Amino acid sequence: MNILIQHPALQAEIDKVAEVAGYLWQKGWAERNGGNITINITAYVDDAMRALPALTEPRPIGKALPHLAGCWFYCKGTGRRMRDLARDPMANGSIIRILPGCDRYEIVADAPVAPTSELPSHLAVHDYLLAKGSPYRASLHTHPIELVALTHSRKWLEKDAATRMLWSMIPETRAFCPRGLGIVPYLMPSSVELAEATIRALDEDYDVVMWEKHGVFAVETDILNAFDQVDVLNKAAQIYIAARNMGFEPEGMSDAQMDELKGAFGLPK
Repeated sequence: MNILIQHPALQAEIDKVAEVAGYLWQKGWAERNGGNITINITAYVDDAMRALPALTEPRPIGKALPHLAGCWFYCKGTGRRMRDLARDPMANGSIIRILPGCDRYEIVADAPVAPTSELPSHLAVHDYLLAKGSPYRASLHTHPIELVALTHSRKWLEKDAATRMLWSMIPETRAFCPRGLGIVPYLMPSSVELAEATIRALDEDYDVVMWEKHGVFAVETDILNAFDQVDVLNKAAQIYIAARNMGFEPEGMSDAQMDELKGAFGLPK
């Protein structure tokens, strides 16, 4: 059964996921099965969907996440490649619903594809976003080459050092990524510690968090906007690296020039 045929609004959201998955593969940010996407689709669930039977037995999340009561998510499947997700998102991902108690979930449609092993971490972030009253419903983890390269230098791991440099490379970065880039020191991938550190960085008001020597985690209202944030930041990193490869340290925009952007784009002071 293709659940999306009867739910065009949900189909549109899943189509965005497929579109972004294709971009990630084309950019070389999603080697093998690298990266993850999880979106909160609760707003698109109707009574017909709520009546659907589970395709699996309940599975543990690992902890209770009370703000996810009644929530539904689409998630990339474990071991699945972004290039395949782009081609057929419902064969390479799954729709899950959170069960009462908020410590278990079950797969509902369209096939019993096991969600990513990072699902507990993604759900913990979504729980945090809902608790905060955030409108963000999409989370993206990917491996943008130039941003990851920067984290191999201690210089760019200092708080907001990379943000200041990236903002200064091109006006659009300051305009479209006004919260900059949070930094999380290296922690084991998929670990509880990494999830907790990511939530702390988001709580400092970042939308994009850089995991040292690993990749980025971005949250936004939908998956296209999450991708755009990462794309803009990585373009700035590419400009910086291109200048260094040409043999000079880029000057970057001055503080005065970046302050001028605040008024033009209505950015926070």
